Amino acid sequence: MAYTHYDRLSALDASFLDLESSGVHMHVASVGICEPGPLARPDGGIDFEQILQHTEEGLFRVPRFRQKLQAMPATGHPVWVDDPHFNLLYHVRHTALPLPGDERQLKRLVGRIVSQKLDRTKPMWELWFVEGLVGGRFAVVSKVHHCLIDGISGVDLLAAFMGTDAEQRPEPVDHRWMPRPAPGRLRLLSDAVTRTVSLPARMASGAARSLRRPRRAFEEAAHTASGFAQGLASSLSPAAETPFNVPVGPHRRFDWTRFDLGVVREVKGRLGCTLNDVVLACVTGAVRAFLEGRAGDLGELDFRVFVPVSTRSSAERGKLGNRVSMLVVPLPVGEPDPRRRAGRIRDETAQQKESGQTEGAVLLEAVSDWTSTALLTGMSRLASTRRAYNLVVTNVPGPDRPVYLNGARLLASYPLVPLFENQALGIALFSYADGLYWGFNADWDAVPDLHDFVQAVEREFETLRKL
Repeated sequence: MAYTHYDRLSALDASFLDLESSGVHMHVASVGICEPGPLARPDGGIDFEQILQHTEEGLFRVPRFRQKLQAMPATGHPVWVDDPHFNLLYHVRHTALPLPGDERQLKRLVGRIVSQKLDRTKPMWELWFVEGLVGGRFAVVSKVHHCLIDGISGVDLLAAFMGTDAEQRPEPVDHRWMPRPAPGRLRLLSDAVTRTVSLPARMASGAARSLRRPRRAFEEAAHTASGFAQGLASSLSPAAETPFNVPVGPHRRFDWTRFDLGVVREVKGRLGCTLNDVVLACVTGAVRAFLEGRAGDLGELDFRVFVPVSTRSSAERGKLGNRVSMLVVPLPVGEPDPRRRAGRIRDETAQQKESGQTEGAVLLEAVSDWTSTALLTGMSRLASTRRAYNLVVTNVPGPDRPVYLNGARLLASYPLVPLFENQALGIALFSYADGLYWGFNADWDAVPDLHDFVQAVEREFETLRKL
């Protein structure tokens, strides 16, 4: 039998393909701003040939980025196969802002880039190198479909293309990449049948392992079942109707801000909470300020955020794909006192982490992986359309020291989380070196005053800092 190769998408990865629509673009993105360093050219631009060489070398460490989607026969489940027509220049793009380029122009450009869906007939990623920023700086706009990466694997991907050594340079690639042949329909169909037939044996094996420690297995099962039931109840019970929860169109606005990470840690220490609690406290205060006069009485407003939680083990670091679960946290938007808001958030997040929601979501992913992706996709779509939460807030820890792209230092990195159906605003955060970087992704028409919300977040943090 001739050698062929493919990789199967997990149910969670595949669900991000199913959730996509004309207005919902399921790609994650980031905007990195770099000093020119050794990439600077005498005319003020950047050496794009060096960047291409560096990217080519990095792709040998991330072979998934040379793969495209193919559907399995009968089931239609997607798999990854090598793209025999892979073209680096299609994915790595070079453009410039009109001089002198400022952040406002860059934000508008990013909005246009992330408003366009990725081509599913090709590897699903793009890198835009944008020169022309004031001071000779340039930006790197990455756009990767969510079926490829989550936040933590995105950090691992960053490490594949950047290093902590300012003197590090790419080694010349001394061999060509050769695509592995894709399997035929008969091979894929045979593997699908084998996978289905083996399910009972795998379930029996798992049950046998559980019976070796029956009491612990029972306690874990009860905890997981409780969390699953709580998550299901939350999905069926809609949160408050707000201006953030309207059908989204295809166009996006993107804005950002930065907090000093040392100051954020001081605030969390004084409040006796986690860094993520400080983030949610800032979001709560900003939502309250933003909705005053727009959403009626805020006193009893049931406002919830969806907080993705990584379930990636240390053994899974460096692997692409998604290993995340969900946590739905109510925010005390009706509480007027900022200190009490922070205290209530601290107590609420601690309670939610112990509720079993995360384990319940992992169970749903596992069942979907062995039965049908439609189960997970249906639950995700139900949570969005039934307004189980009002917006997404995700926080990803990044490297605590500066990193460099071919000697050019990364100065800032602003992340972007995709908008789900009826979710017109999404907030993503990334900690890097001495900064906490916020990225705000919004529907162009639904949130025309996005900058007002960003300023409300900044004011709320200043209020917490002065407590």
